[in-house]
Amino acid sequence: MENNKDNPTIYVIILNWNGKEDTLECLATVKQLDYPNYKLVVVDNGSTDDSLDAIARQYPDITLLQTGANLGYAGGNNVGIRWALEHDADYVLLLNNDTVVATDLLSAFINAEKLLPVGSILGAKIFFHDEPEKLWFAGGQWNSGSNSFEHIGHGQPDSTEFNRVTEVDYITGCALFAGAETFKEVGLLDEHFFLSYEETDWCYRARASGHKCIVVSDAKLWHKISSSFGGADTPLFNYFMIRNKLLWAKKHISRSARISLHKESLRTLRRIILPIWSIPETNAPFLKKLLWSLTTWLKTMRRNLADPINQATLMALRDYYLGRFGDCPPKVRTLRWQQKKA
Repeated sequence: MENNKDNPTIYVIILNWNGKEDTLECLATVKQLDYPNYKLVVVDNGSTDDSLDAIARQYPDITLLQTGANLGYAGGNNVGIRWALEHDADYVLLLNNDTVVATDLLSAFINAEKLLPVGSILGAKIFFHDEPEKLWFAGGQWNSGSNSFEHIGHGQPDSTEFNRVTEVDYITGCALFAGAETFKEVGLLDEHFFLSYEETDWCYRARASGHKCIVVSDAKLWHKISSSFGGADTPLFNYFMIRNKLLWAKKHISRSARISLHKESLRTLRRIILPIWSIPETNAPFLKKLLWSLTTWLKTMRRNLADPINQATLMALRDYYLGRFGDCPPKVRTLRWQQKKA
């Protein structure tokens, strides 16, 4: 269908990296969208499985871009965003491949966009895939008290409380909808982040330029959660979340809040490499108690340093303070398997 005022052209960009099954399921639901003027772009981030062949075979009509390497969430999506802008997109939807979408997702975004301030960045009400009535995300907000981000409604059943258009601090990159002009003004995702916090950074940059981040309650999808990390409790997840939170904070929050975050980092560092040393209160001779305490302390320290999550944490802090960004060190990805064997 030709582009027109009532049905502007939307480019749906889906990033794939060795996620054949998730991507194919996502594409199957996107193909059912009721909006009449959208184009599908899958960006393959250097997959080594048979994703490319499977996607091309089942969906020969979509645009399939190949980066040739794992560029991370930021770099891979930037390839798709550039393509969309170069091919006269009116709007762009960044959509995680581990999602399934409601048929009226794009219609809900377009209908809301007509009523909201020009240049608004829109997000969806997102549910857990395995618990389809339970919310995962109804907006992101920064909690200055805990120095952390929170998902509005996280873990709660859907209710009328969440049936409203809500302005928030950021929109998750799981489903981020914005106009082409907004992307041109704000720029692309910052590839220093590689994976996590890049969409938060982008939203904060957009807000600094006067754009609003708004969750549209009628726009709905279901998310499998952290497929790119292999789960939310892995060393890989831990590495990127720790390092990139500090990088985001450096760019966007006050000096006093950053100092508080750095103090937290130092406490974490001390907990791992300098566990608490205590001498037991017993009737044993002092030297015996001292030797026992020292032995216990050394065992605790070695156990802490051997833990995959702690190793990832130490590398994340090291890399942030040394200014090493982009992809993680290769060792972080191997820690995932160590953890599974533990």
